[in-house]
This record gives sequence, C-alpha cells and structure tokens, in this order.
Amino acid sequence: MVRVKYTIKNEEGLHARPASDFCKTASKFKSTIRVIKDGEEFEAKSILMVLCIGAVKGDEIEITAEGEDEQQAIDALVETLDRE
Repeated sequence: MVRVKYTIKNEEGLHARPASDFCKTASKFKSTIRVIKDGEEFEAKSILMVLCIGAVKGDEIEITAEGEDEQQAIDALVETLDRE
C-alpha cells in the first residue's frame, strides 16, 4: 500500500470539475484508491464520494492506493491535483 498526504491548493477545493478530474484519473487504475479526511475514508473512483469529502483549500487529505499499479496511481492523482 502506498500513502501520500496532500494539502488542497485549488481555490475551489475538491469540488465539481476538480473532483471529476480526480475521479477520472483514479478510474484508470486497477488499484483500490481511497481518500481519507478527518478520519473518514472515501472511495476515490466515485464522484459522489469525492464530493462528500468537502475538502477546501488548505485541507489536508491522505490518498491511499493498494494494488498492482499503486505507485503510478498515487503519482497520477497528485499530478492531477497539482494541475487544478
């Protein structure tokens, strides 16, 4: 399992378009990918779950991936968040 902590930089937080882009990226991988915020765990491949996170600029989230392409998934998701 690979884990990374990430601080949300986008002014909009992880809502609407950024959440959609995040889910699309997560869905490309076979690994199980989760986002953890304030002790709650959310499925990263579900737009509804990602929107439920309610992450705003400055919030810290943890992204975990477990599976055959876990490192590639984490790298791609961090890159996606950095682009937003």
